[in-house]
Amino acid sequence: MKPFIEVYQYNFIKMQVQNLINGYATANDEDVKHAVKSMAVERVLHLFPSMNEEQKLLLQPIETINGDKEKGEAYLTQLISYVVPFNITEQSIKKLFPKVKKLKAPALDKIDLRELSYLSWIDLNTNKKFIVTRKDNKLVGLQGSFQLANQKGICAICNHHEEVGLFLAKEKGNVQGTFTKRGNYICVDSEKCNQNITSLDKLHGLVERLTSR
Repeated sequence: MKPFIEVYQYNFIKMQVQNLINGYATANDEDVKHAVKSMAVERVLHLFPSMNEEQKLLLQPIETINGDKEKGEAYLTQLISYVVPFNITEQSIKKLFPKVKKLKAPALDKIDLRELSYLSWIDLNTNKKFIVTRKDNKLVGLQGSFQLANQKGICAICNHHEEVGLFLAKEKGNVQGTFTKRGNYICVDSEKCNQNITSLDKLHGLVERLTSR
C-alpha cells in the first residue's frame, strides 16, 4: 500500500490517540470512556472520506487502544510508514528563489520529510527567513525578515501558543518602484510548528495573504 496519510493528518491522528489515552486515564465512567473512544475513531476516519478497505483496516485499530499507551505508540509507529513525505529537492528550492545568490538551503538528507508540512530556515548570507510549502499541488516560496518577539503568542501557521517572531515579506507594489510589506507572527521553532499542524488552512491562508496583490 502506498503512503496516503498527509503529515498534518498524522499529527491529527497522534492528537486523537493522546486524547484517547488521557480520556481513559481520567474518566471512571464507562459511558464517558466509550464516548471518548467513539469521538476519536470518528474524527480519524472522517479525515479520509475516500479511503479504501486496505486503508481502513490500517486505521481501524485505534478502536483497540483504549488507555494503553504502548498500544497507542505501536499504532502510530505502524502509521508512520504510510505518511507522504514532503516532496522537495535542493534544485526545486533554488528555482523558487532565483534572485537569491548563494542560497544556503538546509541539508535535506538530515531532515525527516515525513514530519514537514513546510520547510523553513534562516539564510545567514542574506539574513532572511525562507519558507517553502505546497499549495494547490505547487511549491510556493516565501522570503522575508524575521524579528523575534521575545514572548509567546498565537502562531499564524499552526494556531498554537508558542514562542513567535514577526515574519515580514516584501512584495512589489502596483506602482513601479514601490513595495508592500505583509506578514504575521509565526513560530520561532519551525520543527515544533510542523508538529503542531493538524490542518493546512492557516498555512495556506498565510501564503495567500503574503502572495496576493
